[in-house]
Amino acid sequence: MLVLNRRTSASLLRRSAASVQSALSSFQPEHDAAVGYDGVAAGIDFRPGFFGTCANADCHSGWLHLWRSRSVPVFEGGWTCSPECTAARLRGAVSRELDGRGAMAREGHRHRIPLGLLMLEQGWITQIQLRRALVAQRAAGSGRLGEWLVQQHAVDETKVTRALGVQWSCPVIPLEGADAGSLTTAMPRLFVDAFSALPVRLAAGKMLYLGFAESLDPVLAHAVGRMTGLRVECGVVRSSLFRPAHTTMLNAKFPSVELIEATSATAAAHSLARSVERSHPIASRLVRVHDCLWLRMWLRPQHGPLPETQSVEDVVCSIVPL
Repeated sequence: MLVLNRRTSASLLRRSAASVQSALSSFQPEHDAAVGYDGVAAGIDFRPGFFGTCANADCHSGWLHLWRSRSVPVFEGGWTCSPECTAARLRGAVSRELDGRGAMAREGHRHRIPLGLLMLEQGWITQIQLRRALVAQRAAGSGRLGEWLVQQHAVDETKVTRALGVQWSCPVIPLEGADAGSLTTAMPRLFVDAFSALPVRLAAGKMLYLGFAESLDPVLAHAVGRMTGLRVECGVVRSSLFRPAHTTMLNAKFPSVELIEATSATAAAHSLARSVERSHPIASRLVRVHDCLWLRMWLRPQHGPLPETQSVEDVVCSIVPL
C-alpha cells in the first residue's frame, strides 16, 4: 500500500496544491457543462473536490493514502478517506433516520367527517343511499364505501374522488399529459408498488405531483422531497384512471435497486457503507421511508430536476431483528 505520513508529505502537498489551482483556473464554462459540473442540482453538490478533508468528524488517520480518490466516494456532501470513515458516517446517518421511528410510523388518517356524511352534507347522496351502501359493505366485509356507492349507482366516481380530496384537504390530480416514463427516477419501483403511489407530473422543474387512489402517504412524500430536493404535492386520482396508469408506471424502466435485509442498525450501516464503497458515487444521500432506509447514489452529475435512469443506483434496506 502506498502511504505517506503527514510530515514527509508536506512539501508534496504544497506542490500539488499549486498544480491543482492551475488546473482549476484552466476550466472553461463550456467544458464544465460538457462534463456535467453543474454545481448544485436538486440540493446535491456535484462540484469536484481535490485533496479534500475527510468528512468523518472522528477521523484520526495519520496517513495520506495515495491510492484513495480525492473526489469519491461522497456521502451527504462529504468525502471520506477510508472504508472505516465511510462506515462511521453511515452509522451516524442510520441513527439519525431511525430516531423517532415510532412517532413517524404510518398511521391511519382520522378524518373529521366520514366520507358518507361528507357526501350527505354536500347533497350528493341521500340517507337511504348511504344506509344501503353501509349495509352492503358490512355484509361483504370488504370494499370501501365510495366503491359501494358507485356500484349501487348512488353517485359517480368523480364525486367520490372530489369527496376524498375534501377529506384529505388536497387537490384532485388529473392525469392528462402525465408521462410516467419520465418520472421513474423520483423513487424506486418498490415504493411505487408497495405504497400505491403514482408520480404524475413535474411542474416548473420544482414541484412533483404525487397521486394516490385512496389514502395519501405523507411519510413517502416527505422522503421523496428530501431525496430529490423537490417540493412534493400529494393529491387523489380517480380510481379507474389510477389503476392503468399505475400499471404502466410499474412496467417502465427504473434505476437499478439493491434490496438488503439487516438484523440491526449497525448491520444496516455496514451494508450501506459497503454499497457506497463499491459504487464510489459522486454524491449520495440516505432517507427513511416508513420502516425502510433508502440510499441513493449518483454516479454521474444531474443536469435537471430528476436524474437520468442510468446515472443513479438505489439501495433499499429493511431492518428485521432476529
